[in-house]
Amino acid sequence: MSVRARIDHLVTSGTFALDGGTWDVDNNVWIVGDDEEAVVIDAAHDAEAILAVLGGRTLRAIVCTHAHNDHIDAAPALAEATGAPILLHPADLPLWKLTHPDRLPDGELADGEAVLVADVVLKVLHTPGHAPGAVCLHAPALDTVFTGDTLFAGGPGATGRSFSHFPTIIDSIRERLLTLPGETVVLTGHGDGTTVGAEAGGLEGWVARGH
Repeated sequence: MSVRARIDHLVTSGTFALDGGTWDVDNNVWIVGDDEEAVVIDAAHDAEAILAVLGGRTLRAIVCTHAHNDHIDAAPALAEATGAPILLHPADLPLWKLTHPDRLPDGELADGEAVLVADVVLKVLHTPGHAPGAVCLHAPALDTVFTGDTLFAGGPGATGRSFSHFPTIIDSIRERLLTLPGETVVLTGHGDGTTVGAEAGGLEGWVARGH
């Protein structure tokens, strides 16, 4: 059965800052919904650009895959413009407060929770490692998982900075993502997408290299 919902995509540019360093980055912003309503996954850098893609649709939620500044810097402005709640896993509140010390998220994401939009369900998968409260969002009806910075084409997200842990991200990918159907499309926080099947064969190599 076909679904009404679609995935819109834009790339925004800004900086990522942590542990005293700053890097220029391009971020993927994913908008899931139909002609009437949508959710935004990772409000990065440019609220006005995101609003333009929304095009007047009702924004049901701003879902944060994690709280590194480059994934949340535009979230308060987008929330103010639309009235949509910002949702974040509570384990990432310490990271959130580094960027927005005076504005807390509006709600918490929990493992197994369902975020509903249009005619699809986005199931929250808690996938710590890149950040303590990192989550992925699995949309079975769209054969897609939105992985933030947990899984990329070619390997796991970075774990060399504060609040991250390499063995934990490997466990998250092994137990929560590589158990999804191999044809599941992986849409990431930066760069090109991949599939679960394409990444499944690389797990032991990542472990051996200690990404």
